[in-house]
Amino acid sequence: MTDTDHHSLTEDAQGIVYGATMAAFGIVILTHLGLVTGQTAGLAVLVSYATGWGFGPVFFAINLPFYLLGYLRMGAAFTAKTFLAVGLLSGLSLWMPGQVSFASLNPWLGAVLFGFLSGSALLALFRHGASLGGIGIVALLLQDRLGWRAGWVQLGFDAVLFALAFLVVEAKAVLISFLGAVVVNLVIAINHRRDRYIAA
Repeated sequence: MTDTDHHSLTEDAQGIVYGATMAAFGIVILTHLGLVTGQTAGLAVLVSYATGWGFGPVFFAINLPFYLLGYLRMGAAFTAKTFLAVGLLSGLSLWMPGQVSFASLNPWLGAVLFGFLSGSALLALFRHGASLGGIGIVALLLQDRLGWRAGWVQLGFDAVLFALAFLVVEAKAVLISFLGAVVVNLVIAINHRRDRYIAA
């Protein structure tokens, strides 16, 4: 078993930077295609589409109430790392769209690529004792306390969020988006095992 406490500061920093960067790139793909996703990021995307506000500031603000839960139940180190990851993702999501463009990107393939990028990003963060806040904190808490897989918990939350998405975006976009969310959560459910890695 590998315990996240055994990671060095340098390893943690690399894991958080990698996770936040890959997650930001996934958001670039997602918003370029006009798709949605689940979890706290999905809520921020929906709010962004509905209001015209930038994803980064909305995502950062939505996560603020969850830090207290993270601190009380997961500890100061987890909360600090999560705050850094969320802040980095929020900043990168403002900067990265000006650095990346797509001449052609099939929405179905884009949804799958988003799923793989986001899944790997979350795995990196989980394995270095962090998350992207919000429902990720709740999912990790339930996994550690009750043994429920974090991916399945997040998938349940996503189902509710996607029902709301039909009010904001076209039905076809929601269906394509659901494929991406399934890929994200399958990556986490299959690869993030409580008996192999434990989020600190």
